Amino acid sequence: MAKVPEQIEQELVQALRAGDIEGAEAVTERALEQGVEPLDLIRGAIVPALTDVGEDFQRLEIFLPELMAAGDAAEAATAILEDAMASAGEESASLGTVVIGTVENDVHDIGKNIVGTLMRSHGFKVVDLGRDVAPSAFLDAAQKEKADVVAMSALMTTTRPSAGSTIGLFEEVGVRDEYKMIVGGGSVTDAWAVEIGADGFSEDAAGAVKLCKSLLGVG
Repeated sequence: MAKVPEQIEQELVQALRAGDIEGAEAVTERALEQGVEPLDLIRGAIVPALTDVGEDFQRLEIFLPELMAAGDAAEAATAILEDAMASAGEESASLGTVVIGTVENDVHDIGKNIVGTLMRSHGFKVVDLGRDVAPSAFLDAAQKEKADVVAMSALMTTTRPSAGSTIGLFEEVGVRDEYKMIVGGGSVTDAWAVEIGADGFSEDAAGAVKLCKSLLGVG
């Protein structure tokens, strides 16, 4: 990985931490004009910045709106870089494909969206199925997208059984072993994840990225 010019790195990190979408886009465009490689910018500036923001959030030094704003700015910058790689005929380097969604009957998606954004910025291809996703929809998407990981979010205790039902469906059709299946969300605990047969659980977005990397042996 080539070193990102210090001024570019500092300006992009500052824009991300401020949740400044237009600023992040402008710095990203300027970096490309100066010949900075898209992947170098992702790995050398965007990923470290988001990691730091996530750790600040864990330490309660910043709050959810600031975390989300940083994620939105990072997603905007990453979209420009992905377009640049596509225009150059390059494949976006991917650590793996993650199908993510909020489980059936649950319409909360803030946490899921943050996880998806952080996953993309770290180099995963993310297929976001949205909210209220039926077990069959998770299965169809996993097979269609040749997913490596199926990530399910459940905020409420009344909806988290849907995650268990989803894993059960994968087992029923004989494809459970083809995917790593992980869970997260406000109602989820490590013990419950083990109980339903999930491959892993994370309390937050940064942890979810580390979990996926660990399960797939990448990064």
